[in-house]
Amino acid sequence: MSTLDLGIGSQIRHPKFGKGVVVEADASYYKIYFNFTAEVKTIARDYPNFDLVEKKEAEYQPISILDIEKAVENVIKRNQPKPEVPKVELAQKWIKGMITLTPFNPELSNKEIPIETFFHKIVMLRERLRVLEQNINNHSKLDDEDRIHLQQYITRAYGSLTTFNVLFADKADHFKGVGGKDD
Repeated sequence: MSTLDLGIGSQIRHPKFGKGVVVEADASYYKIYFNFTAEVKTIARDYPNFDLVEKKEAEYQPISILDIEKAVENVIKRNQPKPEVPKVELAQKWIKGMITLTPFNPELSNKEIPIETFFHKIVMLRERLRVLEQNINNHSKLDDEDRIHLQQYITRAYGSLTTFNVLFADKADHFKGVGGKDD
């Protein structure tokens, strides 16, 4: 069936839904109205398990301006640069350092990670928490009680990350826990 190009009005027989009529088609799917269920179902064009009862030639309609606008918006969204992470300095004493993770089992090998890589991941985590915080504060469907509840979780997450404050060169970049103090 994947080689067929069914037009509106084509009739098919589906093993589960019975006889149906194509009411809409796009590049990947057919929308088919089935009498048995009195519903329109979306079925992939390459679905192999229905039989052709009557084929109508596909009529191609020109692409609308709206379709073009949507396509351009999608391309722009996919190609926009990622939001920049503010420059945060690693404390001088850690530059070119390594973090070694040693498993309890001596038969397993250690894992070494450059501190710069680890530090970058922590800074990215902080930025994502900040974006989450902004989204919570600006969410139209959350009431004040829900916002406060979610904010408390974020504050606790910041507090859990205060252990890593030792990596930051500038105290202003530190994570702050409950009460806004380093924990």
